[in-house]
Amino acid sequence: MSETESLSELPLNKSNTVSSEIPIDIEIVSEEEMALLEAALALASVPANASAICSPLRSFHSKARSIQSITVLSKRTFSGRTEPDIEDSGNFASTQKKNKNTESFLHRFRKKKGLSVTDITSTEWCEKQMEFVLLHAKRRTNKAMKTGSARHAKLEEEVVKKVKVQVKSKEDIWALKFLNFIIGVNQLLFEGLTRELPIIGFAEGVWMVGVIDEIRIPATEADRNPILVDTKTRVRDTLPAEPQRRNGRLQLMCYKYIWDNLVADNFPSQKFFDFFTLNPYSILSEELRERTADSGFPADTLDDIVRLFRNTCSILPPAHDQLLLRYEFQKDNSLLGEDHFAFDSDWLKNQIHGCLEFWLGERDASYTAEEERWKCRFCQFASICPTNNGLDSTPSPTNTGPDSTAYPTHELK
Repeated sequence: MSETESLSELPLNKSNTVSSEIPIDIEIVSEEEMALLEAALALASVPANASAICSPLRSFHSKARSIQSITVLSKRTFSGRTEPDIEDSGNFASTQKKNKNTESFLHRFRKKKGLSVTDITSTEWCEKQMEFVLLHAKRRTNKAMKTGSARHAKLEEEVVKKVKVQVKSKEDIWALKFLNFIIGVNQLLFEGLTRELPIIGFAEGVWMVGVIDEIRIPATEADRNPILVDTKTRVRDTLPAEPQRRNGRLQLMCYKYIWDNLVADNFPSQKFFDFFTLNPYSILSEELRERTADSGFPADTLDDIVRLFRNTCSILPPAHDQLLLRYEFQKDNSLLGEDHFAFDSDWLKNQIHGCLEFWLGERDASYTAEEERWKCRFCQFASICPTNNGLDSTPSPTNTGPDSTAYPTHELK
């Protein structure tokens, strides 16, 4: 296997970070914009075609001592998208109850890449829609989707520049993901800010992946716990309804949960290699080995990279308990408002467990709650969904009709 993966170039003025995919979080607020949600949900089932190494120009070349300390840590011992094809299930209007012998959605569709945070938030939005996304054809995109994507790419380019690298194996692809995390973390430590940070962790018995929109180190000396931030773009200059805010909070809480697990060294390396059927001692591509050496931490195998990744995590503090959602007006990138909220471990675990019941095949997909059934009027699958025989004309929570209906933001993995 030999292919070219997109490698983020060294950031223009920040530390190096590597990201295999560009996450895009987009708020959807109109009937036309529903394609945003649909495309984002669809991308939960679309393979990533490129990996990227991002590197902040200044940090790695001017902070050699800090890089060296992480390189030394990597020598310690520990005690210790190619995506599946989407299957067409035929008539979706009458989904049959799954039995224990039927393969779960997690095994059928996420065996090779893990469950994304987008999968969790999409499931929370509507399990039945998530089921249709997995079993049905992918959706269309539109101008609003492209605009939101371009905004997030622009924010990333402020701190990261991408280059391309040649990868020859799935071990190379995973090594790039870890390398982008390591570089991004160095950027965070040296400069107090990083964006589009890929993250992977083992939580609640499953492998979860995601891309954190932004991480900041507080300016105060007394508090150095990183603050996780997510920026949502909106077509209308209004704040979203509560269901969408709730969905955004779930997204950020998932990131904090994965981050905190990593810094507590809850990363079972052997389980990782086994689950994704990886050879830890596979020699990385020549170009990738050169890149790691140039960055200050030479590595020959995926196992070397994973050890460096775990040691990098070990020097990090837990994420701040206060999380931040930002809402921007897509027209001029002006700030519409910010949602500061506290991490709620019990609520988050209940949400994840509920989602996993669906993904593990323990129960059928549930439908959107009655009071949020207005979402259905913008769902591509409304005509084949059993619950929508007769959609009412109840206005959305903003009381201004479909054009101001808010939908969840999704990261594109």
